[in-house]
Amino acid sequence: MRGEALLRIARWEVSSGAGGIDRRAALLAGGALIILAGILPLVVGGAAAPDAGIYRAGASPSSPYYDALVADERFAVTAPEPGAVSSGQLDLMIDDRQVVVADDRTGQAAASTFRDAVESYNDRLMQREPDQAAAFPVSVQLRYVERDLQLVRRGGGGGDGSEGTSTTTGSGSDGAGGTGEDGGGSATSGSSDGASTSTATEGESGSADGGSMPAVGGGSFLTGSTTGSPADISPPFPFVSLVLAFAFVVPMNFVIQAYSSSILHERTNRRGELLLIAPVSSATIVAGKTLPYLLGMLAIAAATALLLGGGLVSLVAVAPVALLFLACAFLGGLLARSHKELTFVLVTVSVVVTTYVFVPAIFAQVHPIAAISPLTLVVRDLEGAAVPLGTAAFSTVPVAVAATTLFGLGLGLYREEDLFAQRPLPSKVLDALANPIRGRWSAGLLSALSIPFVFVGELLAVAVLFVLPLSVGLPVLLVLIAGIEEVAKSLHVYAGFRRGRYDPGLRSALVVGAASGGGFFLAEKFAVVAQVVGLSELPLGRAAFEVSAGTGGAASPLLLLGLLLAPLALHVVTAGIGAVGASRGRRDYAFGLLCAIVVHAAYNLVVVNAVG
Repeated sequence: MRGEALLRIARWEVSSGAGGIDRRAALLAGGALIILAGILPLVVGGAAAPDAGIYRAGASPSSPYYDALVADERFAVTAPEPGAVSSGQLDLMIDDRQVVVADDRTGQAAASTFRDAVESYNDRLMQREPDQAAAFPVSVQLRYVERDLQLVRRGGGGGDGSEGTSTTTGSGSDGAGGTGEDGGGSATSGSSDGASTSTATEGESGSADGGSMPAVGGGSFLTGSTTGSPADISPPFPFVSLVLAFAFVVPMNFVIQAYSSSILHERTNRRGELLLIAPVSSATIVAGKTLPYLLGMLAIAAATALLLGGGLVSLVAVAPVALLFLACAFLGGLLARSHKELTFVLVTVSVVVTTYVFVPAIFAQVHPIAAISPLTLVVRDLEGAAVPLGTAAFSTVPVAVAATTLFGLGLGLYREEDLFAQRPLPSKVLDALANPIRGRWSAGLLSALSIPFVFVGELLAVAVLFVLPLSVGLPVLLVLIAGIEEVAKSLHVYAGFRRGRYDPGLRSALVVGAASGGGFFLAEKFAVVAQVVGLSELPLGRAAFEVSAGTGGAASPLLLLGLLLAPLALHVVTAGIGAVGASRGRRDYAFGLLCAIVVHAAYNLVVVNAVG
């Protein structure tokens, strides 16, 4: 790849691509970005109040409740008038220290909000007191940590009278587990100036293991309040994860629109012929065309992170997401035949990628499953929490490898017969999968390269299904795993047979199937990286990765060897079934794929029930 040619192509892309953007669309996009940049600090900082003035209250300045009402933005305070509540002009009125409330749902809600406003106002007054121990006799501090709950039942015969009781054991960073109903929590009490003070701490600080969730100390705009009086304690709220997803992801959608439109214009207007005849490789052309858009995405992400108080970790976390967006847009621009098809592709890409980065990040402060999303690293960076290298790699490497693989598939279509031919979308997908095939053993390499997509799909399935009861979520997950893996092992095989890259016949199909299954098995071993962030502690995570990898926690070496080789036999057999169907035609491939999924799902159920 020649650097000078790459930069020249990048400059040409900036000049020609910018001229192809409709001015009205550019103005709308710029306006949307300006509005987003303006409201983002307000929302994240808590200045935005979407419920401001929803309740109408009447109170005179001489009322002792006047200041509490004015301080709460949810109330629009006016002068009280006789009969204003009964006539519907006010929802709540203070009449000589008597609270008059409208007899409807709005009035009841206003009364409840009024009580909260008064309590908050009184708390703020007490916070100004010099003697905080007297103002707040009870202080609570929470630390959210991973806990390994183990039920211990004690039999009779003990002199301590513990017959029939059960306790839970929690583990902390020092490895010492406390025993009691609070699972390792501690409580201390003392006195200050005659006032008793009590502090309760849930667990200890986060485990020293690199994959554990960091402790959430104090409160911030990303979490609920974790320190203060009992009335101040609130659980983490995932709203800001949604704000971050829009702050980082929405601008990327504008960029990929311009990028994919440039690719499509080169195909429809045949401008790409000039680059194809140039003495440079296709990889240099694609890299040069992509570089300006990638730098633009990173610049926007850096500005957003700086605006929110983030740092280099946020930029590193967002970079593979930007690369994945561009890779999907590049492939979509090559596959689409019109702007209508391109719009459909981009909407699908936006929904899938946004779902992947947003849904797990909702649980950034409450569950280790959130580590599968790069956006979780952004949340932790803004929180000031340390991000271990293993966790960062777990969140970013699968996404980066998937983006690189998509660019590789797109390079197979970056040729004259595919760029300027009006072929159906499925036909071009088959071309993209079949072009890299150079022999029977290429099936193993392509299956190995599909692991990032399989990994991301299975992680997303775990993230979506882990909230369901285990009896419901586990069977559904095992079927989804079987379907994802069998499609990944057989789709490129089907493309190879349809495009004549493999010799027809039963023997050839079995050899290709064995190669595909073997390559998938070898690459699948890297899925054990899921254990880095503790996914093996989840029942669904254990089913998705540990059992399929053949580790299962078996104590016997012979059984361990059997469980290690069993997935190899499974993948070879199921890939062979799919390959035999693929060698005979579309309908036979669909039937063979269905049979392979059934066999794979049955194997998963048997292994999960046997290993536990």
